[in-house]
Amino acid sequence: MNPAAAKRSLVDIALESLGAQLADGRWPVGSRMPTEPELAEELGISRNTVREAVRVLLYAGLLEVRQGDGTYVRAVVNPGEAMRAISRASLREHLEVRCLLEESAARLAAERAGDAELARIAAALDRLGRPPADETPESYAERDLAFHVAIADACGNQALSSLYRYFSHAVRQSVQDSIRDEALPDPDFAAHAAIFDAIRTRRPDEAGAAAAAITRPLLAMLARLLDTQR
Repeated sequence: MNPAAAKRSLVDIALESLGAQLADGRWPVGSRMPTEPELAEELGISRNTVREAVRVLLYAGLLEVRQGDGTYVRAVVNPGEAMRAISRASLREHLEVRCLLEESAARLAAERAGDAELARIAAALDRLGRPPADETPESYAERDLAFHVAIADACGNQALSSLYRYFSHAVRQSVQDSIRDEALPDPDFAAHAAIFDAIRTRRPDEAGAAAAAITRPLLAMLARLLDTQR
């Protein structure tokens, strides 16, 4: 066996074990991790292998080193693993998350959006209503996404906005898939305009409902299609 491959395999084993124990709460956020010799003894692997695994966890943001004090737990969920799980999710799962994000963002934007944010949403809506002569599913999806990103940015919640931006690829793909599949309903300009109108007039519940009016029919139709294919 290639020595480098064997070493990599041991590091992977160490990462899997440490990650599982962090997720299970053995070492809560803010607690001090055992020393490298202690971890090496517990896992039955060398200190060098443990050191490499800890470095990966440091880079991922799960651990942090406090000089002269030790290594502490910063987070227990690896964001990289979470994002990889999102990338592997199905269209149905993408749309379910899209429902939650877009409805929540619309409600918050109706409560918090200022004049500059409203102007940006209005501009994105205007572009959405002006399709180019050579419209394609990809170009529509880009303009649709710009509209929803403007709403997410206007909601006043950086975590939600950042998550929506990271999730944008899955959202873009789901929009393209819905357009290509004639069985799925296509949201029209009026449906998007209804979201903006509710945001502009400070009606959070109506804004959320207008966002749901776009995403929920897509999700319901897709669920029925999947059920008939079983």
